Amino acid sequence: MCGIVGYSGTREALPVLVDSLARVTYRGYDSYGVAVLNGSGIDVFRRVGAVDDKPSDFHADGTVGIGHTRWATIGGISELNAHPHLDCSGQFAIVHNGDIDNYLALRAELEAEGHTVRSDTDSELIAHLIEKYRDRGIVSALERASHDLDGCFAVAVLSYESREIVVTRRGSPVVIGLGDGEAFVASDAPAIVGKADRVIYPEDGDIVLISAGSVKIFSDGKVVVREERALDWDQSTADKLGYEHYMVKEIHEQADAVRDTLTRYRDGLPPLPMTDPEHVLMLACGTSYHSALLGESLLTRLGGVSASAQIASEFEPDRPVPDGTLVVAISQSGETADTLNAVRALKAKGCMVIGITNVPESNLAREADSVIYTAAGPEIAVAATKTFTTQLAVLSLLASQFAGRHHAAGLPDEALKLPSQIEITLSLSNEIAAVGNWLANHDNMFVIAKGDHYPVALEAALKLKEVAYIHAEGVPAGELKHGPFALLQQDTPVLALVADDKHRARMITTMREIAARGAPIVTVTDRRDAEIDACSRYVIELPAARGIFSTVIFTVATQLLSYYAAKARGCPIDRPRNLAKSVTVP
Repeated sequence: MCGIVGYSGTREALPVLVDSLARVTYRGYDSYGVAVLNGSGIDVFRRVGAVDDKPSDFHADGTVGIGHTRWATIGGISELNAHPHLDCSGQFAIVHNGDIDNYLALRAELEAEGHTVRSDTDSELIAHLIEKYRDRGIVSALERASHDLDGCFAVAVLSYESREIVVTRRGSPVVIGLGDGEAFVASDAPAIVGKADRVIYPEDGDIVLISAGSVKIFSDGKVVVREERALDWDQSTADKLGYEHYMVKEIHEQADAVRDTLTRYRDGLPPLPMTDPEHVLMLACGTSYHSALLGESLLTRLGGVSASAQIASEFEPDRPVPDGTLVVAISQSGETADTLNAVRALKAKGCMVIGITNVPESNLAREADSVIYTAAGPEIAVAATKTFTTQLAVLSLLASQFAGRHHAAGLPDEALKLPSQIEITLSLSNEIAAVGNWLANHDNMFVIAKGDHYPVALEAALKLKEVAYIHAEGVPAGELKHGPFALLQQDTPVLALVADDKHRARMITTMREIAARGAPIVTVTDRRDAEIDACSRYVIELPAARGIFSTVIFTVATQLLSYYAAKARGCPIDRPRNLAKSVTVP
């Protein structure tokens, strides 16, 4: 879940590296560092904290370097454990994203051979392995070192001897950017938007040699050619554009993101590996799991297929899978380790897989039999917003395509109205901010809903936890009486999501019961009346959207509510503590 960057060209490397690191801090911000070649060695700077807290004593002259922003896994948060790490000779510096499973055995072996390991990390061992195999040349040294490593990794090595950067990957993402006489390395494309105009996505096991801005790729010791692609994200996608935080910028981009996603597939989705499955198993984690729960309903109701959603981290590889099962795996990054592990286990059983992701050339995109991309563009904030709503748009398209087996397919009119309804919801920001400011005074709350809006309640509770540090629990409204009622007090708000659907009457009954116990209620609804007002401390009235598509409108409103509560509480909204954007370790 860490971020790595690298640069080789004619510019001063340090500012390029620092800027690139700042753009991928969503991958981890426990510590950071850079290594830059100078005339007599390698300058290394490492600090605890986020890269935009960079001290003024960072100085280095050189045009080749690497950098890293860390999400701590093995080894605590300290300057000693920050990357880059050096070998014993100081001739090689490395940065690493991933986990080395056999690091304890490797450490014992290297120390027995006389290497001095200074940090508590698994990553430093890679530098010592490069030193061990240095006589083979830098490309062969990294290839041989990678054979000694069990686990997943993306590694960039800076060599003082050859003044080159060498990169490899296994299971962790890396992209190589190309410009005019310069080359870049990054975990994710946002790090190099506005710097590179073309990108290459190396395959697992490739060794990429970057020298004086040129790039050469080796596979099994032979030079290979990998496809160059245009980097079509512009600078504005990676900037805040006047917004205070990336999260609120990305919330406000949702109307365009949903519109672009629907437009991308107006002539149909890519060919599906199965058109008449007996069952669809949907796998995802976190926010993507909440979209999978809604996808279960979409595919069942609109698509006419049996579907079920499961948390990927709870998938048991030895479970039997019925014949005719189609797997739909959902991951914003396409790198979620638990989702990928489940996909690989199911492919080994002969299942066909559709991947839904926002990132081209991610591992999910590579391993799925068919890929549907969300047109969300880069999402920089750790908390997922526009990627969630575009996932719902894609799932609507998928359900519509399955429905075409029985009748003329076509996206429901309600889906086409979503962008304008999102814009109306966004216009309520000031009203929602006032409620968020009130919620900010509370540390515990519930979010309740019924039917299709229950996954929205789960997502709303997750956002309140992630960005506002409010302990929020998403509960089906009918389950409050089965335990959670014991926690209701005058300082325990309840956020009620009340849609104008068949569950409305039961939701209002539950709200009356809550109000009778003195707990304050904030109601989000698309149909306000006297009954709602009588139960509620605050009411947020949304534009009407029919059926399951109203879940998108409710989601946007609760995202804004979480954002403004977090802002009022003074939370680090774009970088919540202990979290990172891409969960690339199981």
